[in-house]
Amino acid sequence: MTIRILIADDEGLLRMAFSTILEAQPDMAPVGEAADGVQAVRLARELRPDVVLMDVRMPGTDGIEATRQVIRISPQSRVLILTTFDLDEYAFAGLHAGASGFLLKNTRPEELLTAIRSVAAGDAVVSPRITRRLLENFRPHIPDGSGADRDERLSLLSAREREVLVQVGRGRSNTEIAATLYLAEATVKSHLGHILHKLELRDRIQAVIFAYENRLVHPSRPSTAPRTER
Repeated sequence: MTIRILIADDEGLLRMAFSTILEAQPDMAPVGEAADGVQAVRLARELRPDVVLMDVRMPGTDGIEATRQVIRISPQSRVLILTTFDLDEYAFAGLHAGASGFLLKNTRPEELLTAIRSVAAGDAVVSPRITRRLLENFRPHIPDGSGADRDERLSLLSAREREVLVQVGRGRSNTEIAATLYLAEATVKSHLGHILHKLELRDRIQAVIFAYENRLVHPSRPSTAPRTER
């Protein structure tokens, strides 16, 4: 299968660099380039790419709003947010808008390619460890939930699925969740699949955000740093 990729960045040289890297791969094809968010949305509607590499800071419609619109008009498209800094202030907003992860613009080519393949296969490209660290740094942007009701979809989860969701929210890998809850790793994966389906979430990152927003997990609560897992 050829992964069709739309590149959205206001810097022409970066678009050229990304395109050159992608064209050299037998399983990837850059299908379009956008210099701003408006063009990105329009091309996503026309081309229906598998993956969109989305810069955050672009003139006019920025990458956050463009991500939100792309996910709405082309649900099958996966968005990777491109950031300049490890803790870009817009990264959390991008993930919340529906992006499947984030990449640093200076990431190594092999890491970029791995991330694109992972996202195209339906996975998130941000490890649980990085996801948790990102959310912890952006806890002022996460609702504290005071006076607010929790999402009613929580009632759809079984007791065990809820336990798994809490562990996912704490940034633990499937292997660590299996050890903590005394389950087989395959069972954890099955539970996670059911959780995503019942809560209508796209991927693991969205599950983490859901857990934080519904106060199942608190950013200030310490937990053991997990091993990297995509």
